[in-house]
Amino acid sequence: MANDYILLMHNDVAENRHLPDEAWGVYLSALREAGALQGGSSIGDGVCMKKDGPAPEITRYLGGYIKVRAASLDAARELVAGNPVYEAGGTVEVRELPED
Repeated sequence: MANDYILLMHNDVAENRHLPDEAWGVYLSALREAGALQGGSSIGDGVCMKKDGPAPEITRYLGGYIKVRAASLDAARELVAGNPVYEAGGTVEVRELPED
């Protein structure tokens, strides 16, 4: 049985280490071919909201996400190989999306 995972890309790649834009096409095609890609997007500006009291500032270190399907956390971790953020030295956070 496969589970859903989210890959959260952090904005911590040094300016001089970014990979060419074509790297994203290659990476996403590989995820599609593996049957793992479930969607994703860059993350733009926004707002945090809280009904009672002041809300914190939005999380500025997140730049995008990709939703993938994998058999296990280890299998999801393997899907990070080739990710342009990861390959450029940046952080990719892998989190399970449990069925609630």
